[in-house]
Amino acid sequence: MFGEPHDIPHEFPEYRDLIDTLQTHHVEFKRIYADYHALDQEIRDIEQNIEPVSDFYAETLKKKRVILKDEIYAFLRAQSSQHDYVVEDNLVAV
Repeated sequence: MFGEPHDIPHEFPEYRDLIDTLQTHHVEFKRIYADYHALDQEIRDIEQNIEPVSDFYAETLKKKRVILKDEIYAFLRAQSSQHDYVVEDNLVAV
């Protein structure tokens, strides 16, 4: 919705600690998170009329944001469901 925050810690507050840990220790999560953040910023700029674009383009970006958010959520669920986290092999010690 217009004007609502869509940052990942706000979207998934129950995973706040895991998000912080993954950003520090997991290269793939860090990349996906950065892509999401950049896309979210672009959408906010559009919504605030800082960057005028067509409605079609804005909706396309929002759909991409949803796909990335789903990817992040799946990643968080997979990491949180494991009981023994290790920093090696892209798993994280929590």
